[in-house]
Amino acid sequence: MIEFLLVLLTGTAAGALNAIGGGGTFVALPALVAFGLPPVTANALSRVALVPGAVASAWVYRRELTPVGETSTKALMAISMVGGGVGAGLLLALPASSFDAAAPWLLAAATLILAFGRRLSQTLRNALGRSVSMSPRAVLIGQFFLAVYGGYFGGAVGITMMALWGIGLGLDAAASNPMRVVQLAAVFFSAAVLFLFASDVLGAPLVLAAMLVGAVAGGWAGAHLARRLPASLLRGSILAIAVAMTVMYFLRG
Repeated sequence: MIEFLLVLLTGTAAGALNAIGGGGTFVALPALVAFGLPPVTANALSRVALVPGAVASAWVYRRELTPVGETSTKALMAISMVGGGVGAGLLLALPASSFDAAAPWLLAAATLILAFGRRLSQTLRNALGRSVSMSPRAVLIGQFFLAVYGGYFGGAVGITMMALWGIGLGLDAAASNPMRVVQLAAVFFSAAVLFLFASDVLGAPLVLAAMLVGAVAGGWAGAHLARRLPASLLRGSILAIAVAMTVMYFLRG
């Protein structure tokens, strides 16, 4: 019962983090490994369990979605789902440590872009005398590779999404947070479908159920909290989470 409650609380924290700024996988994955699950199983189970939480957050945000530049939202979701499925397939086929060395540096770069991306975009715009903006095709290509990473590992993929949109399109982190949550749900959904049929996540039903329930509660509550935060405070919270996740990833490595 104590382990069940601890997993429930971990799922709640992970769901809330994903709704506010990302990083839920970093909370869920080490906890599942600590409870005795093999790393690949823990990785897959965390992705399956966090899907309903991401969907709950997306439902809360449904009236606040803003397009990612001129990119079709339907095309973006389709790319996210395809990439998530590809990444999940790679997780099942490749060594679990393949991205371990690259993950901290990817997150560090994303954090710097989140902090300075809009300023850098403005500097480039002033220097070139024209707007600097990614084309819809470039956005979709970038989204595909991020979705592959999200399906394979998932850690801070939402943060890297906002970093890409910030540097490439000048989007504000607070304004793009609802769309980040929706795309995160799409990435996790396709990965979860594959994991349910091709991995052993159903071998730990109580752990899966506890984290799933917690993630839904956390995702719902976290999204409502994020909606009530002033934009400047939400931006600061997202950046603070990104910095904390970066430090943890380097310490973990």
